[in-house]
Amino acid sequence: MSFLEHLDELRRRLIYSATAIFLAFGICFTFADRIYHFLEVPVLQQLAKLRLARLAEGTTPNIDQLKEGTEFQYTFATDQKVQNVKVPAGTTIPAKVKREPDGKLVAVTAQPWVINKTVLPAETPLSAVFGEGELPLGLSENDQLVLTKVTGAFTLYMQVALYAGIALALPFLLYQIWAFVAPGLYQHEKRFVLPVILMGSIFFILGAAFGYKIAFPAAANYLLGLQVEGNFRPMITADDYFDLIIIIMLGLGIVFQIPTIAFLLGRLGLITPRTLWRAWRYAVMVIVVLAAVLTPTADAFNMILFAAPMLFLYFFSIGIVWLFGKPRRSDAELRELAHSK
Repeated sequence: MSFLEHLDELRRRLIYSATAIFLAFGICFTFADRIYHFLEVPVLQQLAKLRLARLAEGTTPNIDQLKEGTEFQYTFATDQKVQNVKVPAGTTIPAKVKREPDGKLVAVTAQPWVINKTVLPAETPLSAVFGEGELPLGLSENDQLVLTKVTGAFTLYMQVALYAGIALALPFLLYQIWAFVAPGLYQHEKRFVLPVILMGSIFFILGAAFGYKIAFPAAANYLLGLQVEGNFRPMITADDYFDLIIIIMLGLGIVFQIPTIAFLLGRLGLITPRTLWRAWRYAVMVIVVLAAVLTPTADAFNMILFAAPMLFLYFFSIGIVWLFGKPRRSDAELRELAHSK
């Protein structure tokens, strides 16, 4: 193909890719709110977890200086949710001191407490009222993400639909990349299209799932923990959070393509297991740099969390090349080899 023919082929592939993304965008925009609510689950869980941890530290009164049977008024210091009902800060309930069989003094309700359709009997330990295991987790308004613009929801859903559309159209996009490169390959090498697209899609999903289930929750726990320790009230905007989670998920989805690239280059005879093994020191350095870029924090724990799967994938790729790699031969060489046998 001439240079102009290459440009024309590139134009066609870009048009096909843009059309696929546009169609996928239209489908995903219909479900943009559900997709976003699915993506926000990790940060909401971390916010609720930190809120409950802080409540566990500050809600149970210190009664060491009170005597058994002493009655007092307990005041809620923060908004809380009890039996799925919001109890605002400043609410007071009658309580008293009771001695447990093991001799420990605990605070209990002094009178029956009717809340929602449930009656908490007298002498219910306050630790049970506030305990995470005793009550549903629930989400308060402090655990919700915020928008700062009138058009914030519409803009956010547009971004969600765009990125979700790209992910949905990924197999077709990979095929378009392959179709553009295929004219420069031998005929027998063009048969690798199916395993490459299949591996690329599967490893992208695995990388995005790793970011969603493991990498981001660990990073969010560290980042939000710093805010709580600094006595700050987290007010996370929905668009900032979406940018962060998408960077992590897309970044890890792309990083998880290492085995796919290794398989393709190995089958084409462009790399060998020996080449990858000799370059492992350089690979480690590159992986550490990538982990530093992808990690939203500067602490060593989260960098290791991002770098560890990349290191595993690199050495896993060496095994893939060892199993599937072959010296590169032209179609004519393969025919001669077949005739000689």
